[in-house]
Amino acid sequence: MNDGVEIALRHTHGDFRLAVDMTAPRGVTALFGRSGAGKTTVVHAVAGLLRPDAGRIAVNGEVLTDTARRVFVPPHRRRLGYVFQEGRLFPHLSVRGNLLYARRVTGKGAAGGEFDRVVGMLGLGGLLARRPATLSGGEKQRVAIGRALLSAPRLLLMDEPLAALDDARKAEILPYLERLRDAADIPVIYVSHSVAEVARLATSVAVLSDGRLVRCGPVADVLSDPSAVRALGVREAGAILTGRVAEHHDDGLTSITVSAGQVILPRVDAPIGSAIRVRIAAQDVMLAREVPNQISALNILPVEVLALRGGGGPGVVVQLGSGTDRLLARITRRSADALALAPGMHCHALIKSMSVARWDVGQQAR
Repeated sequence: MNDGVEIALRHTHGDFRLAVDMTAPRGVTALFGRSGAGKTTVVHAVAGLLRPDAGRIAVNGEVLTDTARRVFVPPHRRRLGYVFQEGRLFPHLSVRGNLLYARRVTGKGAAGGEFDRVVGMLGLGGLLARRPATLSGGEKQRVAIGRALLSAPRLLLMDEPLAALDDARKAEILPYLERLRDAADIPVIYVSHSVAEVARLATSVAVLSDGRLVRCGPVADVLSDPSAVRALGVREAGAILTGRVAEHHDDGLTSITVSAGQVILPRVDAPIGSAIRVRIAAQDVMLAREVPNQISALNILPVEVLALRGGGGPGVVVQLGSGTDRLLARITRRSADALALAPGMHCHALIKSMSVARWDVGQQAR
């Protein structure tokens, strides 16, 4: 039996045309793209809320849609969990009642130990007796995720679950989503237009643009690919460094050991030895031919120029090899010419410690 979600779709709606052929493996596959890219159309087709003009959808080898064979499993028989932008909880039920709703209605779903496991994973123990009206936005979303998981789904669909939350609530819920990513034994398709969310949570990513699949693969590979930058958004371009917490310093900084050396960041709330991933924005990386002296930047990593990609404007995106990781730097064409940058050249990347926001640092997927 094939493991994961196979999606092959062709669909036209007015002037919009969707053409996608991809596989979402176990773990969190982010569907990323700007508004109108086709993300929601794909999710609706997987959920059975849309009959595509042509296509095939299978979860772990079981076919849910196959237009050539006239197979179309109705939504209520697909055994999928769906989490929307807003929790959509039942206001007359307690948190416990909301969590147990799917099991009560369908006669299926998790019981006993699984209920306790999901409640513990999402930190819901102290909320079980409360009503939705008394919960924060982040708490409501955690309950909605728990309810979806307790319906015993074989696939979890999450349609921009953080879009309606402010930064504080996003910071509150992200660690729980990381736990879900590492603990769930099912594929998760996570719709987002936030590169920061994708970098922190996803294990793989599919980038959509105007109904077409631009790039699909492991998250670190896709985010560091200069050819995907235009679809990702030049201003949000960035790559991922993976490493381990080495030391917490008295001045509020933390040292992280990465494959090319060490980076120092504002204090990371993780024990020493923890495996983490750090998103480094391309606009926050400077390049130097020689190791600079007497500068304020704390992070200087040896790198190799792998590729350069320019557009119609004055900017250039430079892909860099940093040990076993990849970085992106967004600099001016004039700077690239002045440094005579070319593939194979060795130089140094400078990263300002304070440019890395707290939500750009998260747990590395297990």
